[in-house]
Amino acid sequence: MARTVRLLLLGAGESGKSTLVKQMKIIHGDGYTQEELASYKPTVCDNLVHSMRAVLEAMGALRIDLGDQGNRKHVKALLNFVELGAAGELSAELSAAISALWADSGVQNCFKRSNEYQLNDSAEYYFNSIARIAAPGYAPTEQDVLRARVRTTGIIETSFRYKDLIYRMFDVGGQRSERRKWIQCFEDVTAVIFVTALSGYDMKLFEDEKTNRIHESLTLFDAICNNKFFQDTAMILFLNKTDLFSAKLGRSPITQYFEDYTGPADDAAAAKKFILEKFLHLNKTPSKKIYPHFTCATNTGNIKHVFDAVSDIIIDRNLKDIGL
Repeated sequence: MARTVRLLLLGAGESGKSTLVKQMKIIHGDGYTQEELASYKPTVCDNLVHSMRAVLEAMGALRIDLGDQGNRKHVKALLNFVELGAAGELSAELSAAISALWADSGVQNCFKRSNEYQLNDSAEYYFNSIARIAAPGYAPTEQDVLRARVRTTGIIETSFRYKDLIYRMFDVGGQRSERRKWIQCFEDVTAVIFVTALSGYDMKLFEDEKTNRIHESLTLFDAICNNKFFQDTAMILFLNKTDLFSAKLGRSPITQYFEDYTGPADDAAAAKKFILEKFLHLNKTPSKKIYPHFTCATNTGNIKHVFDAVSDIIIDRNLKDIGL
């Protein structure tokens, strides 16, 4: 049996691949030291500030007014803000501004329309945690780190041992400009984990404001699933961000983006099954099995359970390959 398993994480940008890598470090690696957690403080604060700026800029584009005109001074403080600095400290002025703005009805209205512009998935989580993040002596938690967004460029390798196997996991940037680097990782791959964000059903790409994120993901999966390199490679499909998907389904009907959906409008299970079927239909080799899982990459318990199932698939296929 192969002692080393090479796992390739593929998928469009913003699908949650890097969060899965962080989970592997927590579940199967040595976790995060206090120093490593602390090193994420500038990223967390930066994500928080830039997310609020993104909402404010979208309010201009979408012509949404502030609920309270007294908050204009806070808008000014945020738009004039340039750099947090290496320490990543939020000033009292900046944290007060974000708190006041997050409570503003106009900002809330704009946030509800965040599928119409580019906003980090973690924005709401960080906005709701502003008091904790702004407190003196703040140190990021594991959950803060899991939700911290840094765009992946190049190829990031993570290794860990599990069930007597050494796993080498390759996380490759998903944005279009990064995809030409993928081919470098295609040799000797044990399994491809293709990650798609279900919550992207009503959103456009970061790098192309015209293309629906699920449509892009389907095109990409078609190319990967039917690629000659992966003829005999286990193809594992993670339909990720189930939590965000279920939360927005009521306010953003899937039928507006997929006219062929005929299930109940706010039935998350039916809508998830509908999207899954779209992916499975792209497989052009009847004998090739796709192993799908619904995932929430920020939920450690869910990912631990799913990765257990994935490792069983890999061990099972390894045994078949050597005729056992």
